[in-house]
Amino acid sequence: MTEEKKDTKTRFEEFRVNGGELLNKVKEVIHEGNVRRIILKDEHGKTFMEFPLTVGVVGAIVAPVLAAVGAVAALASSLTIVVEKIDS
Repeated sequence: MTEEKKDTKTRFEEFRVNGGELLNKVKEVIHEGNVRRIILKDEHGKTFMEFPLTVGVVGAIVAPVLAAVGAVAALASSLTIVVEKIDS
């Protein structure tokens, strides 16, 4: 039995948003797919929260993540969303 490795590349995208835009942008990014991880950073570039996601995320798994992001959005004025994506 042989094992094949897929050539996958990881890339990062950054988006600067204010608190009111945060939840909608995270929903949009998750909907696009191929998201491995979402990192929220504060104004100073320090990691505020990090959400690991699997490639085949379904609604029931995403709901707690979106609830947490919504709570953060209420407290934050300006954040950077860093999205780690997998390109295959």
